[in-house]
Amino acid sequence: MRSRRHSRAKEAPELDITAFLNLMVVLVPFLLVSAVFSRVTILELNMPTGAGGASEDPGVSLEVVVRKDVLEISDGEKVLARFPNLNQQEGEVEQAEGEGEVPVDENGLPVIPPTDEVYDLAQLREYLLRIKETYPDKTDSTLLMEPDVAYEHLVGVMDTVRSAEVMPVPEDGSAPDPDATPEKMELFPDISLGDAP
Repeated sequence: MRSRRHSRAKEAPELDITAFLNLMVVLVPFLLVSAVFSRVTILELNMPTGAGGASEDPGVSLEVVVRKDVLEISDGEKVLARFPNLNQQEGEVEQAEGEGEVPVDENGLPVIPPTDEVYDLAQLREYLLRIKETYPDKTDSTLLMEPDVAYEHLVGVMDTVRSAEVMPVPEDGSAPDPDATPEKMELFPDISLGDAP
């Protein structure tokens, strides 16, 4: 009797891992597919050069000042161009500042209009293209902003300062190709951030 009981106790129990394998068959492809969607975008910024620091071209300075009611392009001493806020006509700026009410959505978060609706990025882009034609080797710029400007608007202006899409111009002076696609042109990608004066 004892020998029979002793032989049964030594037998190893059989493991059923089919449920675990089914889980792995489903889990591994899911993890591989979802890993593609997790990407991190990094914007490279430079610290502004101080009075004692040497810049690449000390004679040329480009500053884009983002204010709540206007975009300004400056050379560090004087304003070269000014593009008013598209949402505020003359006289509305004072009313908007006096009200102090910000529209909110159904979750109570502030509603921030798209950058293209607030600032005239097309005019800003055209003016920056003219500056780039005059100074083709210049790559640095300074972006100054007021504290009450929305972060989304700062990023939109920063993207406009960094690059632009332009139609290719034929070298021989002939008519442009109607089937041509716009090319991305680098404007001033080395951006320094600061507070508006």
